[in-house]
Amino acid sequence: MELGNISKPTYGPGPEAPGSSTPGLVTMAHGFLRLVQPNPLPIELINFEQSQSAFSGERIHELLLYELGFLICAAIGVVFIILVPLVGCCFCCWRC
Repeated sequence: MELGNISKPTYGPGPEAPGSSTPGLVTMAHGFLRLVQPNPLPIELINFEQSQSAFSGERIHELLLYELGFLICAAIGVVFIILVPLVGCCFCCWRC
């Protein structure tokens, strides 16, 4: 077994994602995620070494701005969860 040069390792290409039987759906899901959250996670805002009381209002505000796309999607989902059954009930009750 040859170990190669330990002080200066050479790296090959990383592992590839497994092939999918539905590449269209995978592309659509990744496109939606890039649309909702195009920015990378700001690691500097999340420091687990600090206590929970060390989170200032400014940091929380920056994290909420980062998650704004997901928050909007969640709000739209909650509105649909409430409105669709309500509108369906109104159509059923007032059909007469």
